Amino acid sequence: MDLRSAPWRKASRSHEEGDACIEVASAPGIVAIRDSKNPDGSEVIIDHEEARTFSRIIKSL
Repeated sequence: MDLRSAPWRKASRSHEEGDACIEVASAPGIVAIRDSKNPDGSEVIIDHEEARTFSRIIKSL
């Protein structure tokens, strides 16, 4: 899936000067996650239900 033109957004808890930032993009049926420092690198692609589960787990940490 080509996500180069997808609207990526930085995670709300990321800091401009931080080194642990992720970006997410949503497309029909999927959510993609990538390292903001390496936008040309690989993405993790999951479906929307997996994204909701992932979000709940991260928020509980």
